Parts: sequence; structure tokens; C-alpha cells
Amino acid sequence: MDVATVTAILSGMPMPVVLIGADERIAGVNRAAIRLFGGDRSGRHYVTALRQPAILDAVERGFAGGETARAAYLAIDGERDSTFSVSVSPIAIDGTRALLLTFEDVTATEAAVRMRRDFVANVSHELRTPLTAVLGFIETLRGAARDDPAARERFLGIVEREARRMAQLVDDLLSLGRVEQDERVRPRDAVDLGALIEDVVAALAPVAADAGAVIEVARPGGIVFVPGNANQLRQVLTNLIENAIKYGGRSAPVTVTLTEAAPEPALRADGMRIAVTDRGEGIAAHHIPRLTERFYRIDTHRSRELGGTGLGLAIVKHIISRHRGRLRIDSVPGQGSTFTVILPAA
Repeated sequence: MDVATVTAILSGMPMPVVLIGADERIAGVNRAAIRLFGGDRSGRHYVTALRQPAILDAVERGFAGGETARAAYLAIDGERDSTFSVSVSPIAIDGTRALLLTFEDVTATEAAVRMRRDFVANVSHELRTPLTAVLGFIETLRGAARDDPAARERFLGIVEREARRMAQLVDDLLSLGRVEQDERVRPRDAVDLGALIEDVVAALAPVAADAGAVIEVARPGGIVFVPGNANQLRQVLTNLIENAIKYGGRSAPVTVTLTEAAPEPALRADGMRIAVTDRGEGIAAHHIPRLTERFYRIDTHRSRELGGTGLGLAIVKHIISRHRGRLRIDSVPGQGSTFTVILPAA
């Protein structure tokens, strides 16, 4: 098989492929490789064409040992960094040795591995803090505070609070897992959004009363149906309204607004909006894109003091995604924030 035949075969392969001849120059590339490198590097010595040390070492091993070598290749296309797993395989062309380099895009796999690693680290950190507190106070209760009723009562209260925090974290993790598992299955039950909002506001009335807040509801009259899962949409509303109460400032009003169906460009169809607005401190613009990340907090200490696990908005995002909706976050520091859920009307 000659070089021309091999090059013709390479042109039909979907992944980037590079052929290095016995003279150590690039003998052939396919269209995918040209896109990857940003130009045709045929005829150039592989050192100047490939450049990255890991690839160069793998090519040298391929020429020297005659065995397949592997390496990682990092590419930047101006929008994102990509990682390729490169296989360097010796082949024979017209009786001479050549090397065939195939580039497999493993960017998504690397991102998934990194996400799992970060997730485990975050969960471990979130559990370690309350566990350390619980174990420390148990030791104190068995020792110095054994015969001190006032201290014992105070420490038991702290132990209970930390245990509830761990239980809430476990509940949120289980909820997030269930939502992710069902995310590809769109719910089809008819849900009355107006009635659901009224139920959630009634359930959160004691929380609002403790904070001195008033929840104001504005919605159209009559029944307003959307296809969805009532329990999950209840979870979305509960999370957003409860956050507005917690972070909106004491005695500040919280407004929940439901709009009638109207064309939504983001959905390319008619949609309905539920907007939850607070009058709190607001959120700086650089925080907003990351608010739905798992365990992301603007103020870690304050969030934990208020009982937050850092998973609430991540759960909200996945539920809305399952409903084929959108979540918009608008905020002005010093004036408050509005979290808007946009759901398809049908």
C-alpha cells in the first residue's frame, strides 16, 4: 500500500489522523486533523508540526521501539480547551516504517472525571465539618459538661443542629440523584401552577413570620396548567421562595409573580413565567453564572448558618431542565434579586 492510498483512507476517518513517514515528516493528514491544527502541516518535520513534548516523546518511542505509544494532546480553539488521547502506532508502507497518529477527543470524559472528583471532595468537606462538631461535643458531654445541666442542654442543641444539617445534606444528595436520573424523561402530568404557588406560600408562612417577611403573590385568575411533575415543581418553588425569605433581609417583602402564557424566545414556544423577587443585598454579576453549581456559595459561613447545603439551586436547575424550561437570574447589588422560572405552556 502506497502513501497516496493511505492518505485516501485517512480522509474518510472522522477523527483527526496524522501519518508520519520514514523521513520523519508529515506524509498525510485528514480534514479533521487540519481543523484541529488550524492548517495543513503536510511536509513539515514532526517536531515543528506537533510541538508538544508529550507527543514528540511518543513519536520518538514509536520510531525507536516499534510499539504503540500513547500521549495526551492539548488543543485550544479560542472557545475551550480540549484534551485528546493520541495513539502512535507503527505501520509499514512500501516496506518502510511509518507512524500513524490518531487523536481521540476525551474532553467530555476528562470533565466527567474531574466533576466526580470535585463532587466527592465537596461532599467529604461538607460532612466533615458537622461530624467534627458532633464528635467534639459528645466528648465534652462525657467529660467536663457531664454534671453541668446548662452546658449539657446547650451542647445537645448544637449536636442536634449539626445532625439535622447532615440529614438535610443527605436528603439533597438523594434528591439530586433522583432528578438527574429522570432528567431525560419529560413529565406530562397537568399541574395547576396557581394552586401550587398558593400551597407553597401557605407552607412557608411560618418561615416568613419568623423572618418578619411578607410573601406577596400576583397571579392571573382561573386555573393555569402546565405539563410537569407537581412534587418537583413544588420543590423548585419552595427552594426559591425560602431563599428569598432567608437572604431578602428581615421584614423585607418577597414577591411571587405568575404570568399568563406568552411567546418565549428562549423556548421557541409559548411559556409561563414564575418570578420570585426579594429586596435583599443582591448578587454581584460574577457570581450569577455559578450559582447553580453544586456546593457553590457566595458567603459560605452565612449559608451554613442559615442551614444551606449548597445544592438547592443545582437541584432547581436540573428539575427545570427536566421540564424543558429555563432559569433566569437577575440581580442588582443593593436592590435585590429575581429568580425567574420559564416553563413551556404545553
